[in-house]
This record gives sequence, C-alpha cells and structure tokens, in this order.
Amino acid sequence: MQRNATRPNIEVTTGGKGVAAHAGARLLCELADELGLRQALSDAMAPTKKRRRGHDRGQVLVDLAVAIADGATAISDLQVLADQPALFGDVASVPTTWRTLEAIDAAAQERIAVARHRREPRPGRRVLTPVSM
Repeated sequence: MQRNATRPNIEVTTGGKGVAAHAGARLLCELADELGLRQALSDAMAPTKKRRRGHDRGQVLVDLAVAIADGATAISDLQVLADQPALFGDVASVPTTWRTLEAIDAAAQERIAVARHRREPRPGRRVLTPVSM
C-alpha cells in the first residue's frame, strides 16, 4: 500500500504496547487519502497559496476535519493531533490553519465543492458507491 509521505506508517497490533490515543482519528486521515479527498482538496486550494513552502492547504483542511470528528470545538484543538507526530505526522500550527481558512473565498468554495464530489481513488484502489435502499 502506498503511503502519504506526510504521515508515518502505522501498524495495528494487540497487546497494549505503543498504544496511541486518537488512533481511530488516524483512520479518517487514511480514508481521506484512499478516496482521493486530500489530493482533491490540495488541488482546490492550490491557487490560494502564495508560497511554495509550508503546509499543503488540502492537508490542513483534512487535519481540521479529522480534529472536528475527534471532538474539536475550536481551531486550537488541532493541537491534539499535532501533539502526536508519530500518529499524524506534521500538523499545521493554529496560525497556519487560520491562514488556510481565511484563504477560502467564493472561488475556493466552488473548487472545494467540486473536490468533495470528485471520486478518484489512488491508483489500484476502487471507491465503493453508496447504495440506495
């Protein structure tokens, strides 16, 4: 399985050694990568980035969504992910996250809407489509 270069590999085991809090949140990161959401958001946010270096804005949005799913109620709660680099890799700072959010104008919102509906899994993967009941 290919890995996102920004996050370390993880191994799920039993036995209680190397236990990490919020490990389930990491699976949301993996899901976003597998579905192609992170890359789609990165592409959508690329025109808003003025510098080549720094955090990928699509990754910042995924990390923020994961933090919210994990119970975050404020932007500063992103620190919970940042405090676990062995699990989440390099997570953007609060100021970087605010700059990312401030860069979302009407045009970026339209690109994000398209990105959310785009389903392009990584090569060799297939996307499951919801079935109506």
